[in-house]
Amino acid sequence: MLSVLPINVLDLVNGRTESVRVEFKASWDEHTTGQQVLTTICAFANDFQNLNGGYVVIGVRDAETGDAERIAGLSGEAIDKAQRWIRGRCKAMRPSYAPVLSPEKLDGKDVLVVWAPASQSRPHRAPEGRGDWKYWIRVGSETADAQANGQLTALLAQAAPIPWDNQVAPTAQMEDLREGMVREYLHDARSALREQRDAATVYRHLQITSRVNNHEAPRNVGLLFFSDDPQQWFPGARIVVARFAADSAGRVQDEFVFRGPLAGQLRSCLRHLEGLSRSHIQKQRERSQVRGWVNFPVPALREALVNAVFHRSYRPDVMEPTKVCLYPDRVEVISYPGPVPGIEAHHLARDASVPPVPNRNPRIGEFLKTLDLAEGYRTGLPAIYRAMEENGSPAPEFDFGADWFRATLPAHPEYAAVSALEDAAYLRAVSGEDDAFRRVQEAWRANVGSAALTVELIRLLADQEDLERAAEVFGRFRAEASPAAAENVTNTWVEILIDHGRETEARGLLQAHGTEPTPKDTTLARCSRQSRRRGPNNRDYSHRT
Repeated sequence: MLSVLPINVLDLVNGRTESVRVEFKASWDEHTTGQQVLTTICAFANDFQNLNGGYVVIGVRDAETGDAERIAGLSGEAIDKAQRWIRGRCKAMRPSYAPVLSPEKLDGKDVLVVWAPASQSRPHRAPEGRGDWKYWIRVGSETADAQANGQLTALLAQAAPIPWDNQVAPTAQMEDLREGMVREYLHDARSALREQRDAATVYRHLQITSRVNNHEAPRNVGLLFFSDDPQQWFPGARIVVARFAADSAGRVQDEFVFRGPLAGQLRSCLRHLEGLSRSHIQKQRERSQVRGWVNFPVPALREALVNAVFHRSYRPDVMEPTKVCLYPDRVEVISYPGPVPGIEAHHLARDASVPPVPNRNPRIGEFLKTLDLAEGYRTGLPAIYRAMEENGSPAPEFDFGADWFRATLPAHPEYAAVSALEDAAYLRAVSGEDDAFRRVQEAWRANVGSAALTVELIRLLADQEDLERAAEVFGRFRAEASPAAAENVTNTWVEILIDHGRETEARGLLQAHGTEPTPKDTTLARCSRQSRRRGPNNRDYSHRT
């Protein structure tokens, strides 16, 4: 019998699907297991957190039991009895509900997978044993009574509307769906459903179409992922990446637009951004290790973009695309509109707890997670914070209004310096020394401890014969920079002093520097030798051995 599951059953067993959407039962008994399965199916159908339901796997032990042999298996008779019992009890739910039942093979053993997608007739009630009928919801990895958990009012308020991405697209035709794209998705998802030859059956089991007035029609999520041009129905379904110059006009240096099926445009955009990532490896003095960083860590950039694509609105009245704005000192990822009600600014802080508000696009999230494009349930923001910290970058920033949401990833401080110097070279070529000087000076004021910017700025000031200001810049740098960063800047400043006939001051600085120069620090080494070999009358004895 062909599988009708949209994902690979091994992904369920191996934890590739969040625990909030999966429950395991080692065996089947209608008096014990049956009641637990029924209430869990009811909870998945109610889909309180808009995750598009979930799965019950019968014949597999939960990983938390610690049992080495997780796949217990079921007899053919047990599977038949379980299917009959589940269908009958779900039909009697209020209102009735029909889950998808799929017998599967795992390690040569028979198991039963119950797929309970979000219901379009929710909310549902199921009995607690032979007791009261209750509204059941998922709270973490547990099934709970909505009323006892204080969530009944919220469930009734949000359960009636069908999430937009799961609604039927009224102006689209079945021919707008591309069967080849659907089968490519099923291949990537390792779903056995790809063996089903009839396209209409595949679409129905994948739940990308619905029955409307005696004919099938595509759902919005189907068009977003499996049509040639989703923008035909959803104008905001595209990603724009723009790079901005550092000049005061904020000119766009280049712009790229990514269109097509949602997963394809997201992958293409990520590849483009990865190509723009620049790495730097720096040898650490007196250590065998090297220190490395990138301008913008790809994991953080990836999560920010995936979150924007996942959580934005694609309703036809939201015209703006998802935007990635690349500035010399930061990346801004912007989506439209703001977050769903219930999310406040303090929920986006590091280590903050995000409330279990419903997702805007449960089906979009389901497809992205199946393709490994999105992380697990509520893990995106922690992943961004972690990636930025591990790279040595400043913490990300998140802000939003009613109509927009922005994630800002500051550039690595040393990259910001490199970028500013490149901008200065460009400005020097196109608009002159004054603009180049201003760019370096502004960047230095924002990052006084940068050795590269300080070296360039004091050289530019020396070229202007403004050694007084150059000395001030050097003094501020020495006060804020680490000792490891100071040596090259001191070397440059000593060289400038010597070139301007101020060797006495240079030697005094060398003595105050207090560190023995390395052989490659030629200026410091030369001054050091001169300082040691000059006699009491300031005569040079450097020729003596």
